[in-house]
Amino acid sequence: MKKLLLLLASAALCVMACRHTGEGEVSTYAGNGRIGSVNGIKDSATFSNLMGLAVDSGNNIYVADSRNNLIRKISADGVVSTLAGSGKTGTADGKGTSASFFFPTAIAVDAHGVVYVADTQNSLVRKVMPDGTVTTIAGRPSPEIEKNRDTVAKLNRPYGIAVDKNDNVYVSDWERDMIKKISPDGKITAFAGTGHKGIKDGKGSEASFYLPQGLAIDQQGNLYVADTYNNMIRKITPDGMVSTLAGMIAKGSADGKGKEALFAHPDGLAVDRKGNIFVADVGNNKIRKITPEGTVTSIAGARKRGADNGPLNTATFNRPYGVTVDNAGSIYVADYLNNVVRKISL
Repeated sequence: MKKLLLLLASAALCVMACRHTGEGEVSTYAGNGRIGSVNGIKDSATFSNLMGLAVDSGNNIYVADSRNNLIRKISADGVVSTLAGSGKTGTADGKGTSASFFFPTAIAVDAHGVVYVADTQNSLVRKVMPDGTVTTIAGRPSPEIEKNRDTVAKLNRPYGIAVDKNDNVYVSDWERDMIKKISPDGKITAFAGTGHKGIKDGKGSEASFYLPQGLAIDQQGNLYVADTYNNMIRKITPDGMVSTLAGMIAKGSADGKGKEALFAHPDGLAVDRKGNIFVADVGNNKIRKITPEGTVTSIAGARKRGADNGPLNTATFNRPYGVTVDNAGSIYVADYLNNVVRKISL
């Protein structure tokens, strides 16, 4: 009995030590690195420059397979299928392969398994039902929109997307340096940003961004923005107050709190149940973690480009653009130039 208790205590100490030292590993979850659009189980599947990832409550992963113009689904048991898209560029709504996209870059999923897509080169926001039926919810030209090119209702290459518990959709309107909000009835409003590049904090239209990309939302309704060309992560409260959580305009890879930390063109974001934010730090080929208080640590990636699996600090990525985190805390990465989905087990 004493031996058993000693073994259990030793195991508990080991687990605590492993967590403290950040031990874990990076593996390839789906894809074999070849460019293509083949469906199948894990490494028999192929992708082409995938960018966005999202995970639902059943641990199904959705992929914005950007250069293939497809929305793919990876089931919890690792089977890759095409949820929607013909593979050809287009703006057609419809079910499954009758729908078309043009370089979708970001993706989000709500509590009901409905997928929202930033259809970037079409300047549209699309909605994909669980059965693969695609509809356009924002961005279609209308006579009213065309009269005034600068109207809030017009989208200009949306690059990031998030959905809250009330089915409001948020998009980073890349070319307008704004964050816009789409209500469930399809009305578009300016949520934050002046419409001109800058780095100012403040409420709503007082704040400014510079080509913002990735978005993620936490359980309290706070929206996080990868302010990509400012090399910052910004936070927007539900009432529209914008602050800088971490980073400064200079590029770098330093860890630290708030402005002590440096990024290099951060893109995809994800938030876990504890409010930690995970960042696909594209220019550094790293995955970073930010605590709710703004402390940044590097959790995976040796900074150089590559496709090496293994321990967190020696594994390599090649332009990681998208990131998502499942209910168990495992992190998945859209490894853009490696054409695979990677998994980080902590």
